[in-house]
Amino acid sequence: MFRALALLVVFCSSLAQAASPVVLQRPIDLDVPGGQLHGSLLLPQSRQPVPVVLIIPGSGPTDRDGNNPDGGHNDYLRRLALLLAANNIASVRYDKRGVASGLPLAPDERMLNVESYVADAVAWGKQLKQDPRFSTLIILGHSEGSLVGGLAAPEAGAKAMISVAGSGRPVDQVLREQLQARVAPSLLPRSEQIIASLKAGHLDTDVPKPLQVVFRPSVQPYLISLFRQDPAKAYAALRMPVLIVQGRNDIQVGVKDAEALHAAQPKAEMALIGGMNHVLRIVPMDMKAQVASYRNPDLPLADALGKRVVAFIEQQR
Repeated sequence: MFRALALLVVFCSSLAQAASPVVLQRPIDLDVPGGQLHGSLLLPQSRQPVPVVLIIPGSGPTDRDGNNPDGGHNDYLRRLALLLAANNIASVRYDKRGVASGLPLAPDERMLNVESYVADAVAWGKQLKQDPRFSTLIILGHSEGSLVGGLAAPEAGAKAMISVAGSGRPVDQVLREQLQARVAPSLLPRSEQIIASLKAGHLDTDVPKPLQVVFRPSVQPYLISLFRQDPAKAYAALRMPVLIVQGRNDIQVGVKDAEALHAAQPKAEMALIGGMNHVLRIVPMDMKAQVASYRNPDLPLADALGKRVVAFIEQQR
């Protein structure tokens, strides 16, 4: 009897191991004007082509893993890629131009604009579409990557689009809201003037020192290009399946942004995940706990996030 039980345990263990695909991690490069962009490919070994997700990181110096020298080390995009791989879904995540390994393509942030980010995402998508190892291309954009992905998806040939913590309003509106909560009241009139100037396409170089982190002259060309974009308009134009994911405990992007994207694209699926914050972890609405989560790569991703994203991708197979 004990021998039979032991054999059963071994058999079940073998089944569990067989159910988990062997995953290869490989560097992957993209030739672009001026040089190369570099990324990481996670590829489950399979006899058949598998879906591939192009993961686009968020704003600022956020790298392919989701880490940011200003915002902390938490590996949320790397963890997301591993989750996909465990479900037999390939992924490519990459460093944007001007960030980490992409720094040589834009050593000065004055060279950056949204249009170049969109063109890079389109080029990545086209390269993956031509790769026989992949069956279906899905684009997943996090935060500002949601806007870039929404603009790139049609030309890239994506089968579907996933927005995670993406703004549903022009970013100047979001920035105004964030500044209201974080800047001294005496600085708000000046910040409004700067935003209005950038929205009109004009630089404003007379920036008070406390506002330099947001409006430093070197970042203003990028902000001008960003303020031209309307995420809701971009999503309204999509003619493909869309999943909109938003955490209810996100202190950077709110549920109303997800609702704005959904209003623009009513056929989209929307998943509002209780307790999930901007870096995709379950964290209470406590500022100390929120800040700590941005610097803790060991926190697990929200379980509901993985389930909704994987289920949506399975529908596209």
